[in-house]
Amino acid sequence: MSHLISRFRPDFGPYEALYKKLHANPELSCYEGSTASVVAQQLQLLAGVEIKTGIGGHGVVGVMRNGEGPVVMLRAELDALPVLEQTGLPYASTKRTPTGEPLMHACGHDMHMTALLASAQLLHKARSYWRGTVVFTFQPDEENGAGAKRMVDDGLYDTQRHAVPPPDIVLGGHVMPMRSGTISTRKGPFNSASESFRVTLYGQGGHGGKPHQTIDPIVMACSTVMKLQTIVSREIDPQEAAVVTVGSIAAGRVANVIPEVATLLVNTRSFTDITRKHLRASITRIVEAESMSSGSPTPPVIEKISSFPLLFNDYAATEKVEQAMMDHFGGEAFSTDIPISTGSEDIANLANPVSAAVCFWNYGGTDPKLFDDAVKQGGAGQIPANHSAKFAPVIQPTMTVATDAYALAALTFLETRQE
Repeated sequence: MSHLISRFRPDFGPYEALYKKLHANPELSCYEGSTASVVAQQLQLLAGVEIKTGIGGHGVVGVMRNGEGPVVMLRAELDALPVLEQTGLPYASTKRTPTGEPLMHACGHDMHMTALLASAQLLHKARSYWRGTVVFTFQPDEENGAGAKRMVDDGLYDTQRHAVPPPDIVLGGHVMPMRSGTISTRKGPFNSASESFRVTLYGQGGHGGKPHQTIDPIVMACSTVMKLQTIVSREIDPQEAAVVTVGSIAAGRVANVIPEVATLLVNTRSFTDITRKHLRASITRIVEAESMSSGSPTPPVIEKISSFPLLFNDYAATEKVEQAMMDHFGGEAFSTDIPISTGSEDIANLANPVSAAVCFWNYGGTDPKLFDDAVKQGGAGQIPANHSAKFAPVIQPTMTVATDAYALAALTFLETRQE
């Protein structure tokens, strides 16, 4: 398979230009219309590829049928983040939403899209040497964990709707603040499950100088935040990984007015369904108890606002991918020594409804010299990571590794023949 990739690897010049175009023109989750159009136009350059658009919002799929054989799905994401870019790149984003929010491809989805399109050209050029079907999936709204499920709910696999052939395997990768040129995967749990909640606490507002005549929702919120931190430290087995984070507290506008309402945004991470349910139940118990103990006139409201499934790499499928990547990239570039991540991904929502296996990997985007220097000076933790305003993957060799990985993993499961 490695020889096919070397032989049919595309000229990256146009793809590097495309990457810069995508990076400079990010779009927020659920508003990826222009990005989706660019992707569809690129897929149209590949003769015979069936292109389906508008799936679950702005989702785009290219189906490359090439005879009888396995169905392999390769997935990338379309959306960007509301982040003010500070990379200093000549192609840095200056885009903003209509309401003035800055926009940036701070998670690397621009690299994912470009590499997947490059791998589509590679596999198209090599189609005399493989049989089966490859489904190139460009998913909207990954950042909120909703896009993959919405594509499925919109009839992604429904023969009366979009009629995309259900995959036997779903494959994907993510650029990370690792050394560019390296790539890693692991069997079993890869990324945590995640849930986010909006918690609304109700008080009784009044004058800041007369707190005895009020029920202060800010004090209630602060007490709740502190108590929530005991869930992991005092309720979860120390050998079981879990996270409870309060990422936002919002209440009041001026110093001398006690407000009526306080709002918390709470996020959890877990690796088992038992722990996930425990975290959810404990948050509910603590929020309700703190509200009651504060004398709240109205019960609190807890709303789930996002959810990501556990990303679990199928053992048998990942074993095959590991061997293929070791053979292609070599022992210095490829590793299975990768820790389980508390980041989250919704790619499993494309696989679970059709009982498909999943294999996911990470690859480096940090300039090798910058990475090596950071390690010498005390650790790679100093390197800007995903969602940072300074996250700036070096284009090469990142793009080559990403493209090779997509194509290599697909060929691992397609029926191939020797040259």
